[in-house]
Amino acid sequence: MNKQLNRQRGFTLIELVMVIVILGILAAVAIPKFINLTADARTASVAGVAGGLGSASAINYAARSANSAKGVAVANCTDVSSALQSPLPTGWTITAGAIAADAAATCTLHDNQTPDNTATFVGLGVN
Repeated sequence: MNKQLNRQRGFTLIELVMVIVILGILAAVAIPKFINLTADARTASVAGVAGGLGSASAINYAARSANSAKGVAVANCTDVSSALQSPLPTGWTITAGAIAADAAATCTLHDNQTPDNTATFVGLGVN
């Protein structure tokens, strides 16, 4: 008689445990990298809006200098936000600081939800 042994195919318990251990190690390494992404995104967004404020201030200065009916008068850092096409995001403020006509001043943008999250931009004063 010729008997064939029925061999069962599949993974052994040790192989399955090893795969679970390896996945656990990969997760332990990868998860901390994603935890701080929110803070990085908030920092980048404040820097981006500050850059937009600086650009809006320069464009406003050029437009207002060429024709006083265009643009907005800027005598304070907070006036620069009026040069944006849309308002500042909710909870964001600009530190008030006087800007003389035809002068530049460093202004600070604050994300009030994250107190240490600030960025600076150059505001240009114009009548």
